[in-house]
Amino acid sequence: MKIGIICGSHRSDSQSGKIARHIERELIGRGLCDETWLYDLGGNPLPLWDESIWEGDAEWQKILTPLSDELKSCDGFVVVSPEWHGMAPAGLKNFFLMWTAGGEVAHKPALIVTVSVADGGSFPIAELRMSSYKNSRICYLPEHLIIRYVDTVFNDDPAKNKPEAQEYFESRLAYCLEMLKEYALAFRQIRNSGKASLEVYTSGM
Repeated sequence: MKIGIICGSHRSDSQSGKIARHIERELIGRGLCDETWLYDLGGNPLPLWDESIWEGDAEWQKILTPLSDELKSCDGFVVVSPEWHGMAPAGLKNFFLMWTAGGEVAHKPALIVTVSVADGGSFPIAELRMSSYKNSRICYLPEHLIIRYVDTVFNDDPAKNKPEAQEYFESRLAYCLEMLKEYALAFRQIRNSGKASLEVYTSGM
């Protein structure tokens, strides 16, 4: 099993990246998957979507083909997003515009994890659930995780972590990741059934 981790922050040194890397270690360390793939938008920004993607533009194909191959090989995803001005980052929304008829993320489960340095984090969850699944057909778990005051947990130096918060978020994250694994196993059957084909209806309603 392979789990992809999408880090939605544009910043090169972000708290979202810190959490994404921790999640990658947890997935492997707990034996929840055989392989991971971490794509961090902070170090790999994508150009803004334009209609030449539909025309098979060579430059777009050069950028997207390697990503498409990686996404297709994943059984499930973790989408990590900060909250910027009460929104998911523009680059993360742009990322989801790229994947439609190819089925790269279609009918695959995804866990949303949001981060905030204060009491935020809920708006990106609502936004992603509302607007990023229509044509991509990604399937978000009913469970999600909001890591508030993220600068006080999951730091490499344990002395910088708040003990009670660290214990709680470690436990909650483990619960979410174990659930993601079970969904990923179950959704293989859905994709293999042939009933989830995108050939007839390439776009959602």
